[in-house]
Amino acid sequence: MESDAHFGFAFNNVQFSDRILRIEITRGGEDSCSSIVDRVRDRKRRREDSKNQTHGGEDEIDQHNPSVLRVIELHISSPILAASSPFFYKLFSNGMVESEQKLLTLKIDASEEASLMELLNFMYRNSLSVTEVPALLDVLIIADKFGVDSCMKYCSRLLLNMPMTIDSALLLLHLPQNVRRNDFVKPLTHAAVQFLISHYKDISKISPEEWMALPLVAMMTILASSSLMVSSEDNLYELVLRWAKSNYSVLEERQAILASHLAPFIRFPQMTCRRLKQILTSDDFKPSFASKLVLDALYFKAESVTLRRQFATAQPSPYKRWFFERAYRFRPIKVVEFEVPRRQCIVFLDLKQNECADLYPSSRILSQRFPLGGQEFHLSADCNMDQLNLSHRFGLYIWMHGSMSLTVDYEFSARSKPTEDFAVKCRGKYTFTGGKAIGFRDMFATPWDSFIAEDSPYFINDVLHLRAELSIRNSS
Repeated sequence: MESDAHFGFAFNNVQFSDRILRIEITRGGEDSCSSIVDRVRDRKRRREDSKNQTHGGEDEIDQHNPSVLRVIELHISSPILAASSPFFYKLFSNGMVESEQKLLTLKIDASEEASLMELLNFMYRNSLSVTEVPALLDVLIIADKFGVDSCMKYCSRLLLNMPMTIDSALLLLHLPQNVRRNDFVKPLTHAAVQFLISHYKDISKISPEEWMALPLVAMMTILASSSLMVSSEDNLYELVLRWAKSNYSVLEERQAILASHLAPFIRFPQMTCRRLKQILTSDDFKPSFASKLVLDALYFKAESVTLRRQFATAQPSPYKRWFFERAYRFRPIKVVEFEVPRRQCIVFLDLKQNECADLYPSSRILSQRFPLGGQEFHLSADCNMDQLNLSHRFGLYIWMHGSMSLTVDYEFSARSKPTEDFAVKCRGKYTFTGGKAIGFRDMFATPWDSFIAEDSPYFINDVLHLRAELSIRNSS
């Protein structure tokens, strides 16, 4: 129960105390790591497979119990501690022999000593002497351990009023899971997540050194964001693989980390078919896991937009996010390739109505690249000004990358109401050279306002469905 009363005068004062609390400071085991900073450092140490750190110090060790470094005895008031902590309330009122004893023994790890003393002082004074983030988080952890909600609320309030930094955000996300679930702590972890998402929103602005140094919890937080700005899911996956190989050199450990911690946040259905096929023959995952995620992704890509939405909604968390696009610089596409009777590809590009509306007055959307004839192409949709009619129009173009010359037959189609079938809008033949493009500045032969209107025949369930067919004629 939270109280504004101050009993600082009674702390460790025999005149106002009815018990003696004997605190045994223990050496702690190899896995003992209660300090939040030590917790993060320990995880990094384990990841780097360093040698185990040895414990030592100048404290005198209890000869009867070598694990005890030292002992602190405090005069305490059982009503004051019981009022703040369910742990102490049960200790003093459980009816067992211990509850009647004047001397009570509490064993803690050496790393908990400072934070426990702060907590005990808080239960008397309703204030803390520490102001640094790591120290406050250590108090937060020990307050959760002893159920002192008033202290958790106090720490959380202080931390929320501090400027968020990368270091403090990472420390918050490294809190034990049971602490993060506390209602007083949830706003803190939410603020930490939002800070990291905002800071790392644009992947292109993160240096390779900073990316490789990110801890696992930060990587998971970044990948979970749908607002992440990245060129494509293919490129993001390559960055994740580089990070994993840099931080987990042992194949089995890397496969486990990728499968259990990172795969739920990678949008495999938004990757190209070519990249998905490469996963099947790689050692990124165990074969059975790789087969399942690739088949699920391909199954999703083959469905209609309506069925995709139904399929995505039916998925369990956290895999539900697999099926939703991020803020890609290059829009995902579906590509069907043919080698006979001639080299040909059919490219499907879906654009949401609000995405098209955002093109006005002079923006454009680029698609992912797709291969044909040993070259790479991409589609470009834009809003442009028709100088003849002085009105804006919707344009669609094909761009080729590379320096060689290639002659291609092309055809643009779009679905429209009421039939909702694809209808050819324009076709032609063009010889591409490096950096050249061909297309139509007014694909629908209609002004922009009519094209984007709510009753526009080109948006089916708020989606514009475009199709481009490219083929290379065989030499006779």
